Amino acid sequence: MAEVSSADVRELPTDQGVLRYHEAGDPAARPLLMLHGSGPGVTGWRNFGENLPTFAPHFRCLVLELPGFGVSDPTDQHPMAAALPAVGRFLDGLGLEQVDVVGNSMGGLVGTRFAVAEPERVRRLVTVGGIGRNIFSPAPGEGLNLLMEFTESPSRERLVAWLHSMVFDRSIVTEQMVEERWAQATEPSTLEAARRMYSRAALEGMTRAAERSPEPPYWAMLHRVRARTLLTWGRDDRVSPLDMALVPMRTIPDAELHVLPNCGHWAMIEQQAAWEAVVLAFLARAD
Repeated sequence: MAEVSSADVRELPTDQGVLRYHEAGDPAARPLLMLHGSGPGVTGWRNFGENLPTFAPHFRCLVLELPGFGVSDPTDQHPMAAALPAVGRFLDGLGLEQVDVVGNSMGGLVGTRFAVAEPERVRRLVTVGGIGRNIFSPAPGEGLNLLMEFTESPSRERLVAWLHSMVFDRSIVTEQMVEERWAQATEPSTLEAARRMYSRAALEGMTRAAERSPEPPYWAMLHRVRARTLLTWGRDDRVSPLDMALVPMRTIPDAELHVLPNCGHWAMIEQQAAWEAVVLAFLARAD
């Protein structure tokens, strides 16, 4: 494939701001939408840039930068609330009726909610941790507590502590990674959006709102997913512990679970080759 870099950002103007994305692969191939997670300094490129050489020969890869994380235009909404309609605007803007979706953590949750809301538009769904609910482990987990501490009072030390909670092998957290993420995470509009998501007050407010809402929680709607689904999980995930997989594994009608050992929350990075092999085989499997 032609080499793609983090600087190769495309733009899609919409009625709610510009959505930015990376594209790799044959424009005529099956589209594969890749949705990043959340957290300090996250981008779609940092989540999936290293995976593109494996998937681009087979798919039209579209790495969407969700609003509120410092690459696409900012949003006044809660970033999670902005993400779901952004996916629909993005697919409509590119004229795509149906896609395969790969989502890491929050991106997996967004992709799953999109598959519930518009089931005909998602053929295959792959998640990397992040969906379901805690059954045996405490909630919020260690990684989310460290994320809240950083969001409320940012420091390099708290950023490093959070990054270490994301991985099994701490050597993955390099000084370059820390500096890149620090620069983006502390940009004022990005930090303000993060506080709408991950301050302790924000999470407590979301809990109270969910208790008052007449709508069931998203995890109670997983039986509505019609896409064939692959749940991938790091066995040693300290952000969304493995017991969270039990509800989606049991309630999504056509779901399978693959657990990667010696692996934290970033399976697509920490166990890159093994994760890519499993996901590529799943996406290429005949309907």
